[in-house]
Amino acid sequence: MNAQIRPPARRPGPLKRLIRPLIKPDVFDFWASRLHRTWTWERPLARLVAREAASADAVTLLFKPNHHWAGHRAGQHVNLGIEIDGVRLTRSYSLTAPPRADGLLPITVKAIEGGKVSRHLCHDARMGDIVDLGQAFGEMTLPASPRGAFLLLAAGSGITPLMALVRDLAGQGMPADTTLLYWVRRRGEACFVDELRALAAAHPRFRFRLLLTREAAQAADEAEGRIDDVLLDTHVGDLSARQVMACGPGGFVETARSLLASRVATFQAESFTAPPVLVVDEGEVDIRLQRSGRTLRVPRGESLLVALEQQGLKPPSGCRMGICNTCACGKSSGSTRHLPSGELLHEPTQALKLCIHSAATDLELDL
Repeated sequence: MNAQIRPPARRPGPLKRLIRPLIKPDVFDFWASRLHRTWTWERPLARLVAREAASADAVTLLFKPNHHWAGHRAGQHVNLGIEIDGVRLTRSYSLTAPPRADGLLPITVKAIEGGKVSRHLCHDARMGDIVDLGQAFGEMTLPASPRGAFLLLAAGSGITPLMALVRDLAGQGMPADTTLLYWVRRRGEACFVDELRALAAAHPRFRFRLLLTREAAQAADEAEGRIDDVLLDTHVGDLSARQVMACGPGGFVETARSLLASRVATFQAESFTAPPVLVVDEGEVDIRLQRSGRTLRVPRGESLLVALEQQGLKPPSGCRMGICNTCACGKSSGSTRHLPSGELLHEPTQALKLCIHSAATDLELDL
C-alpha cells in the first residue's frame, strides 16, 4: 500500500513558538471556537460552504479550510471527521480538483447503501457545518512536468481522484496525451460527464470514453463492456508507452493490474474496496493490547479493525482500505494475514494497518 505524502506543514511564527509551552490546545480550541467556529490552536477544520448535484446519487461539497490546512496535490485524499448522533466518525474522500484559486476543497460523495457518513453528507449536511480535516495523503499524483502518454482507468467512485488529475492536466494545457476510460453501470450514475466532454472537445490530446455495463451505448463517446484486452485494444491501442493510473473497486483494480502491469511503462492504482480474496482462516486467537493490558479473543480472517470495534474499542481509523495510515500500529509478536493479497506475514515486529490485516496467530499490539 502507498505511504502517505503530505505537503510540508506551515511552521509556527516566533510568538506562537514562544507561548506554545504555556498553552493547552484543547482549552484554546474551546474558547476560540466561541469567537469563530474554525479557530483552533493547530487543528485543521473546514466549513461546508456549497453543494451541488454531481449525479443521480452523488453530490459535490465545497469546504473552506482554516489556516492550519497545509495544501494538497491533485489525486490526493483527505480524512473528514464528522459527528453523527453524538458519535464522531472518520472517512476518507478524494479531492476532485487541484488547488483552487479560492482555496476551497471539493469532494464528491456517493450515497452508499448503509453508509452512515456518505448518506449524511449527501442528504443531511447543512451549509456552515464544521468537519475535522486531516492533512492530504496519497501517492497517485502527476510528475512535476507531465510528459508522454497517460491512461486513466476509473470505475464508479474511482473517478474522483482521476478527475483531479484531468483538471490538473487541463490547467497546464494538456501537456501529455491522455485517455480516460470511465466505467459505470448506468449513465445516470456518472459524474463530471459534461465537463469531461467539454475538455475532450477543447483539447485534442485528451480522449474520453464512458463505458456502460448495464445500459446500451448511445453517444459517440460511449461504449459497452467490462475491462478486458479487446476493450483496451479498441479504445487505447498501443499500450507500451502508457503511464497507467487506475482507481475503483478492488476487483476492478486487480483485473486492470493483471491485464496491464507487464505491458505498460508504469502502473499505479488505488482501490476503495478490498479485492475479493478467499481467506480460509477459522477459529479464534488472543490479542494482547500492551498499553491497556487487556487480552481479547477475536476471530481469525476478520480485519483487526473490525474485530477490535466489535469488542467495544474505537481505534483511530480513516479510509478503512489501507491508504491513509490512520489505523497503523505496531505489532511485537505473532503472525498476521494481509487481507488484500491473502499473504501470511510472520515477521515478529512490524507496523501494520488494522483495517487490512487479520490475526493468524495470537498477537501483541501496541494499543
